[in-house]
Amino acid sequence: MTASATVPAKKPLIGPTQAILLSMVIGIVLGSVFPAAEYPGLATFFKAVSSVFLRMIKSLIVPLIFSTLVVGIAGHGDDMKKVGRLAFRSIVYFELVTTIALFIGLGAVNLVKPGAGISLAGASTEKAAELAQTKVTFSGVIEHMVPASFFEAASKNEVLQIVFFAILFAVGLSRVKGKPKEVMLNFCESLSEVMFKFTALVMSFAPYGIGAAIAVTVGTSGLAVLKSLGLLVATLYGALAVFILGVLIPIALLARVPIRRFWNHIKEPWLIAFSTASSEAALPLAFEELEKFGLPKRIVAFVLPTGYSFNLDGSTLYLAMASVFAAQAAGIDMSFGQQLLMMLTLMLTSKGVAAVPRASLVILSGALTMFGLPLEAVAVILGVDAIMDMARTSINLVGNCLATAVMARWEGEFPDEPPVDAAA
Repeated sequence: MTASATVPAKKPLIGPTQAILLSMVIGIVLGSVFPAAEYPGLATFFKAVSSVFLRMIKSLIVPLIFSTLVVGIAGHGDDMKKVGRLAFRSIVYFELVTTIALFIGLGAVNLVKPGAGISLAGASTEKAAELAQTKVTFSGVIEHMVPASFFEAASKNEVLQIVFFAILFAVGLSRVKGKPKEVMLNFCESLSEVMFKFTALVMSFAPYGIGAAIAVTVGTSGLAVLKSLGLLVATLYGALAVFILGVLIPIALLARVPIRRFWNHIKEPWLIAFSTASSEAALPLAFEELEKFGLPKRIVAFVLPTGYSFNLDGSTLYLAMASVFAAQAAGIDMSFGQQLLMMLTLMLTSKGVAAVPRASLVILSGALTMFGLPLEAVAVILGVDAIMDMARTSINLVGNCLATAVMARWEGEFPDEPPVDAAA
């Protein structure tokens, strides 16, 4: 009698990360061979595939954030002091790190001077003027945090408003006793589990959506777009590299975060953020991977979405560079004091506007108008904004994932040993 052996499941030829990298390469080739101007039908198809992927991602953001945040807060007893302490520590950390990012961007643009050789003559200001009409103020940001309607905020994927509502809902739920609380917590826990499975299904479509997104970018702008403003792009990428090596890695070492294992968990969300230039697209997978990394659900659910509005390291660094770039291109010599004043303005007005389309350009256009700098610079930057957006968005994601790990360490809840079911 022959004993039947269990046949192990076959592993795929390539893993998810390799599949995404391969799709990016294929997307670059397709965008180069079939430019949008010559093949508009194919470009429309690629854009539709990319849009379907991003829409699927966006459809799960609100239920995922709401359910995990409610369980994270209300499911940990009645100790609201923990929530207040975590919020205070998170905001302090966010402000310190984004301020450092701002000064790195300021130093890079003054050292390299990428705007010195740029001509603004002939640049169309039509799009820049349209962006500048979107007035963003600090008081407006504070008001925008509070939703007039949960359903309206959910339909528009207003992450900060959903976080605000979920926190109040969770605090209210923590004060409820007995079966009503148990029923609601069980519902949110079940919803959270379902949304993570939903995320896994959507991520199986990621290589196709990401490849199509890259093909659209390259097919529309072309690889030659890097040549005209190559110094600006190179300065941004170099400054972000300095930020990673000089700020994020030392922070990880100080917080005793195992960098290799941390990177193994966030590399796929980082790839998605980089290739789609969308923080939202990477959020659900980042949630899942940070929990696999061993971070407590209550900390992940609070810090990660909050950081999407208050801890935009890459965008802050970019704004510092782009604003001074505009002055350099116009031949305007700004004093260090004027630059600092503009940086302070950018820091205050850039909070909580991540959901605004082309948020960084909206903030930049408003700042240029406020300080009398030429809007033509925005029109010039638009040519390479997609390529710069990929870099700053991916660093935003990495910074927020690290902030979550640091907060877990600060709260004394960082796992010194990896979970047994977590990937090494």
